[in-house]
Parts: sequence; structure tokens; C-alpha cells
Amino acid sequence: MTKKTILANEKEVGLRLDKLLTLKNPDYSRQQVQSWIKDGHVTVNNNTQKTNYKIRESDEIVWIIPEKVERKIEPENIPLTILYEDDWLVVINKERGMLVHPTIQQTSGTLVNALMYHFQSLSNVNGEERPGIVHRLDKDTSGLIIIAKTNEVHIDLQKQFASHTVYRKYEAVVFGVVNHDHGIIDAPIGRDPHNRLRMAVTSSGKYAETHFDVIERFNQHTHVACELITGRTHQIRVHMKYMKHPIVGDPVYSRKKSKLLTSQALFAKELKFNHPVTKEELHFEVEQPSYIVSLLNHLRKIA
Repeated sequence: MTKKTILANEKEVGLRLDKLLTLKNPDYSRQQVQSWIKDGHVTVNNNTQKTNYKIRESDEIVWIIPEKVERKIEPENIPLTILYEDDWLVVINKERGMLVHPTIQQTSGTLVNALMYHFQSLSNVNGEERPGIVHRLDKDTSGLIIIAKTNEVHIDLQKQFASHTVYRKYEAVVFGVVNHDHGIIDAPIGRDPHNRLRMAVTSSGKYAETHFDVIERFNQHTHVACELITGRTHQIRVHMKYMKHPIVGDPVYSRKKSKLLTSQALFAKELKFNHPVTKEELHFEVEQPSYIVSLLNHLRKIA
């Protein structure tokens, strides 16, 4: 890894931290620089800061650039459930247990490996290791995901997500009985200050909004539908924990253990957006996966 130190000068005062580091490191994208800052590789006067921190004169900025690991991502003949495909995009029903893109620890068996095998053309807006990936689902969250084949379509879809015009509905089973039939959770989400690997509701976080409706109540559990207005990392999982109703089987945000399920009871059920080229409204919906059906049937029996 490479360690660099600079003292901010008068001309750099007022610049965002991520912009300054991008200017100092033209070989790296701003997105990569932002990930260094968020992962704690950058300090300002011995303290970590947000990406939008405004530089002050004589700030001492120290950052560590991790060694770039060259990883070859290979196409793999992994079956995919394709619900829609045209020349510009694909809609897939992702299986539970599949990572969306490779990580340092895992470079095979991901959705990206499968996409590279099944499709000749994929967007590269998010880099060579994330071809076609416009948005993500957690490894243990199954359901609907959009894949872009061209950069123009990718950018248009990104704008739709950013403007909150993509309709996304999930279903989850949570611990406890949710009293209200409907509700809005408007609570900012950011990195957990006590654990950088988790997200949390925090006053310094980004605006995050989730709408929920109760579908069915049980003795000690509730089946809910959640609509994402924003799309923060782990948003539904964090918001349900914030409500004191963590998702059943969530290994990160639930202290309660369940013998009923080995992974989180959450799936992306419904998706609605405008086609970037034809401008047609596309609407997709999937049935409850078998692991959710089994869990609900069990809860009905013991109710």
C-alpha cells in the first residue's frame, strides 16, 4: 500500500475532500476515492471525515492507497431466471445466496460471473468488475434486479433511481407484532460509528425513507410489505431494526436468533420503472420464494 500526506494550501480551501483527493490521484475514479474515505483510509488532522468535508487551510490529510489487486473475473455458466430481455436491458429474479458482484474474498459464483457468460453486451459504467450492475441486492435477498446492456441505458436508470421514480416493493417477515397497519420510516442512514461494516440510523447519515404495510400478524412475528423511496445500503434491514422489529434470520441487524430460517426473510417482490429507450412503463412482480412460503405456513400453524 502507498501512504501519502499533504498540507492543504490556500488554493485548495473549500474543496470537498473527495474532489481534492481525485485531483491528487488522477489515475483513480472519484467513486474509488470516496470508498477510501468511507472505509477509513483517509484522515484529516488525525480524524476520519465524510466525503463532503470542506478543506481548510493547513489541514493535514493522510491517506493510504491500498494495493490494487488485479482480479480476473471469468464468465460462468450459472443458470439465471430471466423475466425480461431486449437489446438494452434485462430483468432477473436473483436467487437467495448469490452475490451480485465479486469481492476480494469471492470472485466466482456471483451474478456478474453469470451475466458475463449469458450476455455479450453489458454496461461498464461501474467498472470492469461490475458490468451491467445498476443497483444491488444483498447476497441473501432474492428477487428482482435490473441489468443494463449499454452505458446510455445504465445512466438513464441511475437517474431514475436517484430521482426516486423507480417503484420497489419488498416483503419481509420481522420479529414482534407491528401495531400500525401502515407507516413511514423517515430516518437517515449512515455508517455505524461503532462498527464500520454495518449501517445504522444516525443523525449524520443520508436521507432514507421506507413505507410499510402490514400483510399478516402472528403471535410473535409480522409479515410486512416495504416500499423503498430511497435506496440506501441495507435500508429495509436497518429501518426495521430501528423500529425494534428486525428481520427474521438477519445475521447482522438482529440479535434474535431463529430456528425457522437460516438466512434473512426478505425478498424484492415488485419493480416498476420507465424503459430508458422506449419510454414504456415496465412492471414486474414475482411470487414469494419457497423459503418465505414455508416460513409463513409454519407461523400460521403455531399461531
